[in-house]
Amino acid sequence: MNSFGYKVMYTAVAVAMALGVCPGRAAAQDAHDRAMHQQPMSVEQAKSASALVDAVREATQRFQNVAVAQSEGYGLQFGCVSGSDVGAMGMHFVNGMLVGDGELDVSRPEIVLYEPLPNGRLQLTGADYLVLADAWNAKHADPPQLMGQLFHLFDAPNRFNLPAFYTLHVWAWKENPNGTFTNWNPNVSCEAFGGQQP
Repeated sequence: MNSFGYKVMYTAVAVAMALGVCPGRAAAQDAHDRAMHQQPMSVEQAKSASALVDAVREATQRFQNVAVAQSEGYGLQFGCVSGSDVGAMGMHFVNGMLVGDGELDVSRPEIVLYEPLPNGRLQLTGADYLVLADAWNAKHADPPQLMGQLFHLFDAPNRFNLPAFYTLHVWAWKENPNGTFTNWNPNVSCEAFGGQQP
């Protein structure tokens, strides 16, 4: 599919998502209050976290080359997401079909994360699991978790112009001093991003 086809597909997914805005669950981690620093973990939580990181690495190893991600339906959305003094999320390569399915599967991340490098290359930093709040809440009584990790809630309106959604960043390929599952990574920068499409 060419870049125009991807844009049409992502626009269609965004429009479909916008039709069903629903408030998120209070039990989910609030994206603004708790996503800055990860809370200390017990031994069991640390084991679960390590297992999740290993699973994400296994699921995304092939995406070290961004062309592989693109060949599997991932396309750049939102440019390079930076949070000023809190670091960045980097470049989100989104698979619109996975975002729209309302399901979560560690082996099939909805978003693959990259950091732009000064040499023009992209470095894989992790994955972002995302499900729309209305789609999740319609089928589940509790907010989403992946291998024991509670998702963050982004209410609407938000900077992405999306309806409310749950998200879990997993910094499997680049260390985050604030925690493996926090949204912002101070070790990630958008400085080398020039608006280019890879």
